[in-house]
Amino acid sequence: MLHRSFRTGFIGKCLFVMVLMVFLMSLTTAVSAKEAEYKWKFGQTSVRASQGESYKLFCELIGKYSDGRIQVEFFPDNQLGTLDEIFHAVQVGDVELCGVAPYVNLVPGGMFNWMPWTVETWEECKLAFARPNGALYVPMEEAMKEVGMHILFTVSQGSYGVGNNVRPIKTPEDFKNLKMRVSSSLGSVRGLQNMASGTGMTVETVPWGDLYNALSKGVVDGCWSMWPSLVEERHYEVMKFYTSLDWMWDANQVVVNREVWEALPDDLKAAVQKAADEAEIHQYGIQERMASEFQDFLKKQDGFEIYYPTDAERAMFREKANALSIWEELCTPWLEKHYPGQNMTEKILAELEANRVKVAAAKTK
Repeated sequence: MLHRSFRTGFIGKCLFVMVLMVFLMSLTTAVSAKEAEYKWKFGQTSVRASQGESYKLFCELIGKYSDGRIQVEFFPDNQLGTLDEIFHAVQVGDVELCGVAPYVNLVPGGMFNWMPWTVETWEECKLAFARPNGALYVPMEEAMKEVGMHILFTVSQGSYGVGNNVRPIKTPEDFKNLKMRVSSSLGSVRGLQNMASGTGMTVETVPWGDLYNALSKGVVDGCWSMWPSLVEERHYEVMKFYTSLDWMWDANQVVVNREVWEALPDDLKAAVQKAADEAEIHQYGIQERMASEFQDFLKKQDGFEIYYPTDAERAMFREKANALSIWEELCTPWLEKHYPGQNMTEKILAELEANRVKVAAAKTK
């Protein structure tokens, strides 16, 4: 009888403990669910692995710094639609966050990201897009505000050069009779056309996804490209010569729906921005390191030649590009509309030049 009583008591205690554990687990789940006051989606089109690392980190850090009050689920690789579809979903608030290439058909003021000869080094990029007063951050934030979004951080994959299958491009005259692929980034198109004026170079619009085949089949002779694309999208396989001109700089933005952002309490805004700042630093670090690694890889490839212009040679391209005329054509009308009478073109270009001088001076120390 004693043995049976012991067993009965022991079983009862076990059942009690199990019930208690289930209760505590359900209570913890309920508390966690209660703490997740905001459940957000981050939509992204096709994304390189290196970018994806920083985007995932960003989502995780939002959860960490908000103490679980904001949970963000990351949807890469067109899971939520095309670039245009994701962009419009963020505009209307169906999706809260996305990484966007601000083409002017989506963001009328988005041309500032890709104006030729505005940013030439990583350090200049960091200064130009720094919150809250960077020379290019200011107009880009205004441009995003115009379409109902707020910039959280900038993502860059570095500099653009020019490549082709005919000859090394060492002077503007080397563009002679080349057929070059271009995109809808009008500022870049104007810059390339100006640099090649008088050479008989023609341009052909080819979707980025079709560029590899266009180069391999001779539909175009060359294109602008950058270190990640040369390697990860294998442009080096279908292109013989590449000039590291650093004449244009890649930049995209991670944005949030502005109404969603403005409705957040200040402590959660601070948490999200802290996560954004860390993700931006993380991404810069990855891309700078990989740019160096990509160049080392490319230098070992047979049949692919990299040319690094001298400062004097780059100056020839820069002068012929006539960047001021492109700014006055594309940027000044938009700037005058949003900053009437403030001479913003002159101010932005002066600040970008000051950045260049500052970075150059730091290198000589």
